[in-house]
Amino acid sequence: MTCYCYILECADGTYYTGWTTDPERRVKQHNQGLGARYTKTRRPVKLVYLEPQADNGSAMKRESDIKKMKRVQKSRLVEGYGGEEKTRMK
Repeated sequence: MTCYCYILECADGTYYTGWTTDPERRVKQHNQGLGARYTKTRRPVKLVYLEPQADNGSAMKRESDIKKMKRVQKSRLVEGYGGEEKTRMK
């Protein structure tokens, strides 16, 4: 099953990183206040980065790696991202 590691940009300009099997559903959950505690008070959020992973173990590992990055490194990932998912789920 394909999983995804994603980065959301919150209304306050901060980033949130997570993983899911269904990015569109997960972004909706975050925007309904049903996602993470962090994003609940920082809505609306928008998907700014999406990276497919082979399985949930890989997705969780990548999520952990991204969370350890400094903001400037995360910004580079976001700036370099141009996937169709980003456009479709704004």
